[in-house]
Amino acid sequence: LGLSILNRRLGEMARADNPPFIGAGGSYQSLFDSLDLGVLSVSFNPGAWKPALEAAEREQRRFVQFGVTDQELQRAITDTRTALQNAVSATATRSTPALASALVNSVNADTVFSTPQTNLDLFNRAVEGLTPAVVQAEAVKVFDGQGPLVLFVSPVPVEGGEAAVTQALTASRATAVTARAAEAQLTWPYTDFGAAGVPSARHEVADLGLTTVSFPNGVRLNIKPTTFRDDQILVSVKTGIGELGLPTDRLTSMGLASAVMGPGGLGKLTVDELNRVLSGRTYSLNAGLGTDAFTLSGATKPEDLQLQMQLLAASLTDPGLRAAPFEQIKGFYPQLLAQMSATPGGVFQRDSGVLLAGGDQREATPTVEQLNAMTIDEVRSGVRAGRASGPIDITIVGDVTVDAAVAAVASTFGALPARGPAPQPLAGSDQRRFPAPTTEPVKLFHTGPAEQAMAYIAWPTTDQVEDRTTARRLSILSDVLQLRLNEEIREKLSIAYSPSSGASSSDVFKGYGYISARAETAPDKLDAFFEAVDKIAADLRDNPISEDELNRARRPAVEQLKKSMADNGYWLGQLQDAQKDPASLDSVRNHVATLEAVTAADLQALARQYLRPDRAWRAEVIKQPEAAAAN
Repeated sequence: LGLSILNRRLGEMARADNPPFIGAGGSYQSLFDSLDLGVLSVSFNPGAWKPALEAAEREQRRFVQFGVTDQELQRAITDTRTALQNAVSATATRSTPALASALVNSVNADTVFSTPQTNLDLFNRAVEGLTPAVVQAEAVKVFDGQGPLVLFVSPVPVEGGEAAVTQALTASRATAVTARAAEAQLTWPYTDFGAAGVPSARHEVADLGLTTVSFPNGVRLNIKPTTFRDDQILVSVKTGIGELGLPTDRLTSMGLASAVMGPGGLGKLTVDELNRVLSGRTYSLNAGLGTDAFTLSGATKPEDLQLQMQLLAASLTDPGLRAAPFEQIKGFYPQLLAQMSATPGGVFQRDSGVLLAGGDQREATPTVEQLNAMTIDEVRSGVRAGRASGPIDITIVGDVTVDAAVAAVASTFGALPARGPAPQPLAGSDQRRFPAPTTEPVKLFHTGPAEQAMAYIAWPTTDQVEDRTTARRLSILSDVLQLRLNEEIREKLSIAYSPSSGASSSDVFKGYGYISARAETAPDKLDAFFEAVDKIAADLRDNPISEDELNRARRPAVEQLKKSMADNGYWLGQLQDAQKDPASLDSVRNHVATLEAVTAADLQALARQYLRPDRAWRAEVIKQPEAAAAN
């Protein structure tokens, strides 16, 4: 409990304006029944080690010297107890894999496997009468003993070397610290969004267990009660047109919108204030900018559904959009970009988005200079304008009744002013083209070891905008391709240990999709990889696969789908467009049947249509030439 409070403090420091470090955390470890360690870990931007060391060291010492406040302790107890209570409520619907994993881990760690109720009982017994003084006494033990031993890792040289770090640490430890100031009392301010909306239509889709409800202001609600997991409710909100409102020929600051909307908190509460005022409640908040919509999502339990909907409605109507997370991204981005540049996979992740999107700059990874030119004001205006109009599609799935879902939405989103129509996409923003085929692989360069390289090949396919049948068949063709890659690339030729295939079909851009194969290998094996993949593709075009190979690809896909259909997350994703695009429900209904009906002839026809050598796009990632690196 004490360390959770320390880590909360350090997290608040990292999320503040002009933070002294990227992140920090304290922990207590026992190694092989031989050594107990109190650990303080701090990450910082290159060159900014001194303020990071000082701030973290002093906060750790403040924690030991003055302990925690009763307010902090009670919040930590409440949050932990709530998590344990939620586990008790979900006991009957725990998944078999999760139980098996817990049992194996218990045996491996030589610990007693216990039920959620036992865990809750033990916790309640442990915290009964617990005081801050007791927690402080334990905190002293965590950071007592020999030391400290400092491990300092930096990508750039430190002026003064080890002596400078030692001197800074010594000086910091000699600096007196004071107790933390008392936290201000907070109340939840987002309870009134106006008069509750009255549904204008309600429709039952009996075979899918779905109820659709619409409100006069443009809110469309999809509800599916389930019994998959007790006390779990998942919520999704979509509005606007997302990236379709952005230009395709240049980068904009909106590329950082997803990283700012959630961490920016609400207009009246920062993220940390939000956590304090809602201590003990079950909720979450995720916000993003999708290809064709702005998104919000959360997870809660039945008794906190009203709060969850208030939180999501507040995030839509009064987002925080604070500068702190925006500036934090700018701070650690050079380090992140350098890390990506050091491996073939990282370079491909960095560069492939815009390449595979035919130059669409919405998929581009910005340079450090481009990122530094971005502004929080552009994000703020873009988010507010992008989410200001257009129908709101809300999907609620899980341990919920239809009436409870309708009531929670009616008093929040249903009470908002009329939304009006969604804005129109910018010219050309609703189109995307796969890159032209290459006679020679596109060359990308990394800065890591010269013996590392990567090969990639992709063929354009099609979309799943109106009909998902072809896309689902392509996913099985990709699974067959994966089997062939394992047999040829890994087993027979030993070119790469983990070759992989994939299939992607857009649900936004008509005609856009691709199937691909990739492998990380040695530079002198790149040509052999491409030759092997070409032979595999040719064989898939020229010869139908065997029934055995078809079953080895199709059966796992069907079984995984059936398993997914017993999970709330699957239905949350499948039902989001139930009212926006009612025809999508037929795709949900025939999902299993479509996969089960795939034949060897279907796959050969797809291979002949799409796996053509004259349409392939190839790329390879190799070591940066020394001359270019020097320049």
